[in-house]
Amino acid sequence: MLSLPRLSRHAVPLLFLAFTASAALGAEEIQGGATTPGAPMSSALRPVTQAQLDAAGSNGNDWLHSNGSYVQTRYYPAAQINTKNVAKLRPAFIFQTAVMESMETAPIVVNGVMFLTTSYNHVYAIDAVTGKEFWHYKHKMGPITTFCCGPNNRGVAISGDRLYMGTLDAKLVALDAKTGKLLWETQIADPELGYSETMAPVVIDDKILIGTNGGEYGIRGFVKAFSASDGKLLWTFYTIPEKGHEGVWATKDATGRDMKRDIAAEKKMLADKGGDFYKKLGGGVWMAPAVDRANKLVIFVVGNPSPDLYGAIRPGDNLYTDSLVAIDLNTGAYKWHSQYIAHDVWDLDAVSPPILVDVRDEKGQMIPGVIHGGKTGHVYVHDRRDGRLIRYSQAMIPQENMWTLPTPQGARMLPGANGGVEWSPMAFNPKMRLAYAANLHQPMTYQVEDVPYPGGKLWLGGAFKTIPSEQQWGKLSAVNIDSGKVAWDYKTEQPLIGGVLATAGGLVFTGEGNGLFKAFDAANGKMLWQFQCGAGVNSPPVSYTVGGKQYIAVAAGGNTQLDFKRGNSIFVFAVQ
Repeated sequence: MLSLPRLSRHAVPLLFLAFTASAALGAEEIQGGATTPGAPMSSALRPVTQAQLDAAGSNGNDWLHSNGSYVQTRYYPAAQINTKNVAKLRPAFIFQTAVMESMETAPIVVNGVMFLTTSYNHVYAIDAVTGKEFWHYKHKMGPITTFCCGPNNRGVAISGDRLYMGTLDAKLVALDAKTGKLLWETQIADPELGYSETMAPVVIDDKILIGTNGGEYGIRGFVKAFSASDGKLLWTFYTIPEKGHEGVWATKDATGRDMKRDIAAEKKMLADKGGDFYKKLGGGVWMAPAVDRANKLVIFVVGNPSPDLYGAIRPGDNLYTDSLVAIDLNTGAYKWHSQYIAHDVWDLDAVSPPILVDVRDEKGQMIPGVIHGGKTGHVYVHDRRDGRLIRYSQAMIPQENMWTLPTPQGARMLPGANGGVEWSPMAFNPKMRLAYAANLHQPMTYQVEDVPYPGGKLWLGGAFKTIPSEQQWGKLSAVNIDSGKVAWDYKTEQPLIGGVLATAGGLVFTGEGNGLFKAFDAANGKMLWQFQCGAGVNSPPVSYTVGGKQYIAVAAGGNTQLDFKRGNSIFVFAVQ
């Protein structure tokens, strides 16, 4: 395990977990890679067509994408479970996995069969009504894995009769959905240089879209497309361009606030430096991209530059870090971008998945839009046609001393490096015009340190540390995207991380690190139901219907990033 002696015991767990396979995994996992069969697969399972994937957002039975659909609203259109009967929710079954570690999976459900993942790249196929296990796949990890924030996996993608998963050792694997048999695997990038995969991929038109982790290790970020049939690389879009990464030398963030940059010093550094530092400039893509089917666009957000806090050796805006980016689905060619924070030295990267919805522009006209919940605590509303920022919401959490620069002694600035809205996916209710965001409040100090590139090892350029004397908490916020106003808030005892689900039954679901899974009235934020799961509920909930009965499912495995209590279970609820 990587030693980090410069960090105090109060340092936030985020970004301080780098492992090799031999250090992080037991012998069983290292020698794994096998599929263990269980009960015979359900005869109801059928190959998933592209037409089904396209129509997933209106499907009141299955949950076919990690975020529900290509537009990623996380809105389930069935209303059998609603504000009037949600108090009668009870566990239908609890499925325990073999891995006691953080869980961030968003299960997918096809014709009554659920596919879920765990840390260390295990995949399970189970009966979505009874929890009966059909098969269990354990990925055979390579000799090196280097990853940030826990050994998580956020889910699989499905197309035809195949499942696709990214792995901690930076591979893409294809599995037979009926049997769990490994069909092929391909190397995405070099884990020895800091690359890894935790995101759920997206499949469309026989292309598998996947980004990369590694913004804390000096990687060069990307989104890649692979052939769904054989895993061959089709195209690559680098989130760090070879030329032009200096950008426009922006002095203000997207909201118009001065970021206290010394542009003259940066330009001198660029002139003196030259070279190929763009190859180590970070820009990981943590979460699943959205797809604008009509315009053949892939839209995603890009993480922080590298090193996180020491910006002197990376002059310029560091494009396309901390940005919303659109590229061509068929070629990967650049279309547009909008940068939230230029030359970020606070690790306030863009990570929560974008959502494609129609929005009102400044004149009140409905136009194609895209929204994103930022670590800054704002929900940003963009014109999908060119990326232009239309508005941003009221701050959902405290903002103090923005943008105070990190110092060798440590400078206090809010929000802290976890956000705001971390990787947690938002949900959107199209009838109420409300976006629901899970927020964190963790006061921190930022300490900068001149650290040369360590060769694929953790490269923060300093440290960010929580302040023991200051309270941490979370907040579920509902934001009207047409006005930017916060419609309601619900404050929680601990920082929120994991994600949100909205349903046509007028409900919003999210979980907490203390083990509570809760349902709220989507209109006013009143808490209507809760259940204690016994471990941190830090994963995105999903919903599905089988045999005319609606279910709500969520993983309770805790969280490495915030060190919430670990578990190993999927909880599935129904009205009893």
